[in-house]
Amino acid sequence: MAELKSFLQVSPESHFPIQNLPYGVFKPQPGSPPRPGVAIADFVLDLSVISSAGLFSGPVLHGSDCFHQPTLNKFASMGRPAWTEARATIQKLLSDTESTLRDNASLRQEALIPMSKVEMLVPMNIGDYTDFFASMHHAKNCGLIFRGPENAINPNWFHLPIAYHGRASSVVISGTDIVRPRGQAPPAGKSPPYFGPSRKLDFELEMAAIVGPGNDLGTSIDVNNASDHIFGLVLMNDWSARDIQGWEYVPLGPFLGKSFGTTISPWIVTLDALEPFACDPPKQDPSPLPYLAEKTSKNFDIHLEVQIKPDGLEPSIVTKSNFNHLYWTVTQQLAHHTINGCNLRPGDLLGTGTISGPDPDSVGCLLERTWNGQKPLSLNGTSRTFLEDGDEVLFTGICKGNGYNVGFGTCTGKILPSPTL
Repeated sequence: MAELKSFLQVSPESHFPIQNLPYGVFKPQPGSPPRPGVAIADFVLDLSVISSAGLFSGPVLHGSDCFHQPTLNKFASMGRPAWTEARATIQKLLSDTESTLRDNASLRQEALIPMSKVEMLVPMNIGDYTDFFASMHHAKNCGLIFRGPENAINPNWFHLPIAYHGRASSVVISGTDIVRPRGQAPPAGKSPPYFGPSRKLDFELEMAAIVGPGNDLGTSIDVNNASDHIFGLVLMNDWSARDIQGWEYVPLGPFLGKSFGTTISPWIVTLDALEPFACDPPKQDPSPLPYLAEKTSKNFDIHLEVQIKPDGLEPSIVTKSNFNHLYWTVTQQLAHHTINGCNLRPGDLLGTGTISGPDPDSVGCLLERTWNGQKPLSLNGTSRTFLEDGDEVLFTGICKGNGYNVGFGTCTGKILPSPTL
């Protein structure tokens, strides 16, 4: 689709050409109500304006109020027929061969808002948030750090996508500050447990699937139909307090070490936009059980990067990874989530878990990068084992096409000090 061009000028480095068209929710002005939009070049296309102009005229979207909602939940719930029709309409309107928007100055002024002037919001009402553990390299490194080589990866890991239930209320949009959490940490010797601000605050490089149509309670979603239930993907930072997590996670798993904040990028990139970058996932051995066996199994070639910017210093690249390192695909994750009859709902967030590659500079968190603080990382003359107050963490994700990119923008957050009790 590289030959498809917009009448808007799009930089070759842009994350948002006409081949992408990710969805988000924004306010054009501080007092404006939220509304759905699409990113194109350096602009946001206001879908409520396009809808009010009667330009969604296809059989699925004609007369629908899905683009007059404060979230994308209704549109996501309408499924692939609506997504396909919307994408075709928006691509046509933005193309350099279509005059409807290009030659209508007043409509163009109302519908296209400079991205620098809008406020981006969490695009969905997230009812539930689940976080998986789908990267073999991350699982192995964590096992080596905490259990040793004899039991680096638990045997069940190769048979099912492991996950835990996260906290949806603390999912925030990119750019939101993160307050350093406080809690209990392991005691030294026979002393009482430590209590105070986390001393091992970490990022986790993840992506997440946004659920479209869900399933009824007591039913499951076939793994070969699972992609029809995924509205799209976002970048995700699953902030983690390793010391709090390490003290609390036995026997029920993560709690306060995770629930203080999870950051997502504002733009939801659809599977249609990602399809040209589909690739084979790692070979699964042993073969998965029949309900997880896909007729066509795919990952996506999404280049991921993490930078840390200490307060007052230039940013440093600390990680370069790729979505294609995931052992369990997002469709397998979704199908497994429902196999017991659990009902997913539109807007649910399914994190992939930390995405780590095989090399030291491709691991997706400081726990692995510094080997739990044993190997400090150099950042422009200063060192880090874990995050310090004032540090800003920036994720980017991008697919590199022939003459264009399909990107996710950025996912950022800055660490603020824990308030005094």
